[in-house]
Amino acid sequence: MSYCVNCGVKLDKELTGCPLCNTKIINPALSKSEHSTDSETFPHKTGQVEVVLKRDLGLLISIILGGIAISALFLNIFIFREGWWSLLIIGVCVIFFFIALPAFILTKTPIYVSLVFNALAVALYLYFISFLTADTGWLTGLALPILVFLTVIILIVVFLIKAFKPAFLTTALYLITAIGAVCVGLELLIGRYSGKEFTFLWSAIVLTVCAVIDAGLITVLSRRRLRVAIQKRLHF
Repeated sequence: MSYCVNCGVKLDKELTGCPLCNTKIINPALSKSEHSTDSETFPHKTGQVEVVLKRDLGLLISIILGGIAISALFLNIFIFREGWWSLLIIGVCVIFFFIALPAFILTKTPIYVSLVFNALAVALYLYFISFLTADTGWLTGLALPILVFLTVIILIVVFLIKAFKPAFLTTALYLITAIGAVCVGLELLIGRYSGKEFTFLWSAIVLTVCAVIDAGLITVLSRRRLRVAIQKRLHF
């Protein structure tokens, strides 16, 4: 036996409303269809905001970056005429544009093509900086070789990850190895540019640390029980 929540009168289980005060009765024992009315106690429909299309967002970003670049160029030409400082701002806008291009506009662009375009954008920015320096030898002698070297290393790591789809530990092995290679390559290129005989200095320290970490990762990957135990404890 149940009671009306409003007036307290006893109710039969078949009733859907109080016979005394006409208060609606919600009986969990009855099916949902027997209680259905035009207005539900707890509505299931929720409001949704219309999703912004990536192309629209990409167009907005392009307009903003283009406006900043053109404004900086006009200010540099007509008002603040000392030096080509606007090239630095234009270069940054170009870099951000090439980063946003595959993410919002050309969404089906292969990641390798995107990385190459990003490298070209950085090269253009470095070329702009060379206009503001008295010595431009650093561009072709150091900056561009480092950029090409880093791009190649990144492309190799991305290829290994996409081709073999490795687990977390294997991916960490790729990244640690790449860090060691980058440090050795940077010291080699810097030594070559400065005209000094190449010797391992700071890169030897980094390479040693990377080699120790790689040895540990290889040991874990080659021992299935150890690998599974670590994966369970670290939850990956």
